[in-house]
Amino acid sequence: MVFEEVQRFRQWWVWVILIGTTCIPIYGLYQQVYLNKPFGTSPNSDLGLLVFLLVMLFLNALFVGSFLRTRIDEQGIHMDFIPFVRRHISWDKIAHVEVVKYGFVGGWGIRLGSRYGTVYNVSGNRGLAIKLKSGSGLVIGTQGSDALHAFLNQHYSHKQPHQTS
Repeated sequence: MVFEEVQRFRQWWVWVILIGTTCIPIYGLYQQVYLNKPFGTSPNSDLGLLVFLLVMLFLNALFVGSFLRTRIDEQGIHMDFIPFVRRHISWDKIAHVEVVKYGFVGGWGIRLGSRYGTVYNVSGNRGLAIKLKSGSGLVIGTQGSDALHAFLNQHYSHKQPHQTS
């Protein structure tokens, strides 16, 4: 049996900020290059506005292309946080797995230094906490904590998963 979940950044306010910020250099370039008027009281150069626009377009593309995929199968737990991290953890390296509420909201992406180790998430505050035999740990965010918990209990009960509220 296989559990698979794919999550993307869907927070509307993130997209409003990204798209809104991207419109600033577009309008600035339009005003300075097309209308030949300085943009603002202390205008940036055309090149500066172009660089700002390229950075914002890159950030937009990064958010559009980013996703967190979790796959659990007989070989282990596979986590792809594209384009940042790919990780495969075989069952023989895992001491314990647990579906947890990890206690913070916001700050999505990759968070270092939580009590569970590194947290990979795109929204919410629930995830699969993995404690490795080496002593380190990590959390993979989930939007389907109930389904994940049921899947682990049904197919991998030898890992003693349980859900924390």
